[in-house]
Amino acid sequence: MILRFFRPNPRRAALEALYDQVAVASRQPALFLDLGFPDTVEGRFESLSLHAVLLMRRLRALPPPANDVAQDFVDTLFRRLDASLRELGVGDMGVGKRMKKLARSFYGRAQAYDEALDSGDAGALAEALGRNALGTGEPASALAAYVLACDRALAGQSLDDILGRGPVYADAKETPR
Repeated sequence: MILRFFRPNPRRAALEALYDQVAVASRQPALFLDLGFPDTVEGRFESLSLHAVLLMRRLRALPPPANDVAQDFVDTLFRRLDASLRELGVGDMGVGKRMKKLARSFYGRAQAYDEALDSGDAGALAEALGRNALGTGEPASALAAYVLACDRALAGQSLDDILGRGPVYADAKETPR
């Protein structure tokens, strides 16, 4: 009975790989050098959140079981964030409080970005990104162009594509400014 805990779980492995692919996309140097994300723990969280939100938007638009994959992906995301906090030295007592704050931030940003993307208003998206992702209060027009390019790139991907080769985002250094 105890041996079942040591067997590989293919679903979990696929979700961990998906998380890793999103994390790699969120760490493109051009996001930090050209598009304004601060190269800090908070800036990396903002970039990761943005890329996760874009993936979740695509998964929600796909037929079942994509919604289940989206939920499992979010669970994996927060499991990895929890582990990262612990690696940064946050004690057990503080992890829960910080995870609640991260979850509120993540879902608040998801709502703001979804509303702006759904409206088709690039100005509203630039304002939401400037306020949330960059924390400047200034519209982030270049970042909005990148996000729109990513949303278009993801729109053409099936669930099999996403789970197979991983989500394909726009290249941050090649996005028109």
